[in-house]
Amino acid sequence: MNPTIQPLRGMNDVLPADMPWWHFLESTAHGLLDAYGYQEIRLPLLEQTTLFKRAIGEYTDIVEKEMFSFDDRDGDSLTLRPEATASLVRAAISNGLLHNQRHRLWTAGPMFRGERPQKGRYRQFHQIDVEAFGFVGPDIDAELISLSARLWQRLGLSKVRLELNSLGTPESRLVYRERLVEYFTRHHALLDEDSRRRLQGNPLRILDSKNPELAEMIAAAPALEASLGDACRAHFDGLQQALTDAGIAYTVNPRLVRGLDYYSRTVFEWVTDALGSQNAVCSGGRYDGLIPLLGGEPTPAIGWALGEERIVLLMQELGISPPGVQPDVFVVIVGERASRAGLAMAEKLRDAHPGLKVHAGLGGGGFKAQFKRADKSGATVAVIIGDDEADRGVAQVKHLRMETAQTTCAFAEVPLQVAALLGATDGR
Repeated sequence: MNPTIQPLRGMNDVLPADMPWWHFLESTAHGLLDAYGYQEIRLPLLEQTTLFKRAIGEYTDIVEKEMFSFDDRDGDSLTLRPEATASLVRAAISNGLLHNQRHRLWTAGPMFRGERPQKGRYRQFHQIDVEAFGFVGPDIDAELISLSARLWQRLGLSKVRLELNSLGTPESRLVYRERLVEYFTRHHALLDEDSRRRLQGNPLRILDSKNPELAEMIAAAPALEASLGDACRAHFDGLQQALTDAGIAYTVNPRLVRGLDYYSRTVFEWVTDALGSQNAVCSGGRYDGLIPLLGGEPTPAIGWALGEERIVLLMQELGISPPGVQPDVFVVIVGERASRAGLAMAEKLRDAHPGLKVHAGLGGGGFKAQFKRADKSGATVAVIIGDDEADRGVAQVKHLRMETAQTTCAFAEVPLQVAALLGATDGR
């Protein structure tokens, strides 16, 4: 007997039992994005490794430790995308979408990082990524955050909170960087190996360290706010005022720096206490300097990405049930002659009522077994066809969730009777 083949570590199957939550999240997000005027773009999974090294930064964990990269047959280094923003910017430049234009775009799909797998953190994971190009002011920052807040509302998520910060411009960060290097150098003996490596490359990333032994020392580090120029301060004040006007609560977190080098000015995270250490469910910010870094004309840009696995886990943790999972009608089919009539009836119901969820009891079994399946499915109405009904051209129609009499209908009348019973359930 051949040994079974297991999935790769950190590459998970999404089973049918979990798919209703995925569909609920994705359909809700897609509908909301369409309502806000964001258009979908689809991107390749593979890109040149140089794209991510240049965009994300040489001193990030993603580039240094986590990317799935390999040389192809021509000797070119390729990488499975670890995030979507760099790919989306590359696509916008490649396809001429940026010159004197404004675009609101979104994409979704799998990303890949060679991290240590744990709950809410996987080596293949799925994101919904939303970006806006060509908008200068804080109004687009507020719209993107408002969009995400409305998504949580539509999904019924309550245990999330918003944290904000401003990273200023590259120029103001240079001033701040010098202050950080001086501070962390004085505390060099306390730094762990990762922080010492980042000290000369990107000292802001030390602020993002999850090492609890460094928490007290990092908390006493200089704050970036003191290095912000007037324009950055006005932008951040405008964003906070817009969020206040929209009734969106937030906390300014001066230690929020985000894990990618391309961010500037606004950065934000939606976090939760319900998922343990993997507390960030949606993260984003401005990256006005990224597009010229990748060969495009200077263009203001901002975006966010949410982790679908974490949102699904959070919905399940909070006991949120996705709507519309159960079928409306279950066609009970018992007998050889009933088989043809039952399949035809299922199609007749679908023709008569587009969008109706109809499950047919295929695979045989007696009435008792079929009714058990019908009840377990959660269907509202059962249409019952045995050999006797098939011979007479009739079906039994029964409401499974209300105490009403079972009725006998000619095949032609079944769609009307089903509609009447479903309407009674809905109160119509």
